[in-house]
Amino acid sequence: MARTRYASDPGLIARMGATMFLLGLVFVGLIVGLFYILDIYSSRSANGGSSTASLVVLAAVIGIGVAFASYYWSDKIALRTSGARLVSPTDSREAARLHAVVDRLCALANMPKPRIAIAPTSMPNAFATGRSSKVAVLCATQGLLDKLDDNEELEGVLAHEMSHVAHKDVAVMTMASFLGIVAALLVRFAFYGELFGGGGRGRGGNNNNQNALPVMLIVMVVGIVTYAISFLLIRLLSRYRELSADRSGALLTGRPSALASALVKVTGEMARIPTRDLRAAEPLNAFYFTPAFSRREGELSLSAMFSTHPSLDKRLKQLDKISQQLSK
Repeated sequence: MARTRYASDPGLIARMGATMFLLGLVFVGLIVGLFYILDIYSSRSANGGSSTASLVVLAAVIGIGVAFASYYWSDKIALRTSGARLVSPTDSREAARLHAVVDRLCALANMPKPRIAIAPTSMPNAFATGRSSKVAVLCATQGLLDKLDDNEELEGVLAHEMSHVAHKDVAVMTMASFLGIVAALLVRFAFYGELFGGGGRGRGGNNNNQNALPVMLIVMVVGIVTYAISFLLIRLLSRYRELSADRSGALLTGRPSALASALVKVTGEMARIPTRDLRAAEPLNAFYFTPAFSRREGELSLSAMFSTHPSLDKRLKQLDKISQQLSK
């Protein structure tokens, strides 16, 4: 893992390996399935087979471009989406306080100091992103600074976020998301290809017209299944990464109770934010300390499977367990 003083997490490493292995199997299944489709339909309709091959290549190329942009410019994308601005210690009292807490954490973790930003929103939250610790950015919202007047609670939240940088979560999640991006593009291209007469329809006679529809439908089905599997695997990994960040942050500061208190405060305050504002912040859910918009169903509910974060109850139980271990 990262060369910092953040505690390593064998469970996280094992889950990363298992997720990547399963995603690899799904990717191989996708390639084999598409080649099988191309082999069948290229023998029946040269145009149908070539158009499907072009669709697959185009999806892969765009997927690589999107994944590269997400990895290389994740900090710029997140800052622009949140409307945050970079701040120096002399900009304001809040900026000075934020820099002081981060300076202490960097000394504890033995890692480079990230750039510091504040987002002008009343929603209490924070995020950290960047392809490496050298270009990372740590952002706290104005709402978080106002809500957490206790520096130990703020320190717990920021330690959690800096753990994501130390463990290179942006790189890991970008790699894991690539297959889902390609599958989603395949489904979209196949759908619009049929909707607007693609796949050789209208240019190759009745035979091509009859062959084009089945091949596009099959590509859509393969893409949907691939996307669904990769989506669930990525969300599972994302939830565990949040638990791992809680654990690493709590062990680094030695105050899991402060992080637990911050979690309760932030989650409780989130319920007061208008739904409209929470939905507007949803694009950054995967980055946030707590999800901007979450549903309060049980752990076994469908929404829990789709969530980027574990439930509050699960996070508090882990922090309580860590607190008991540290007190022995």
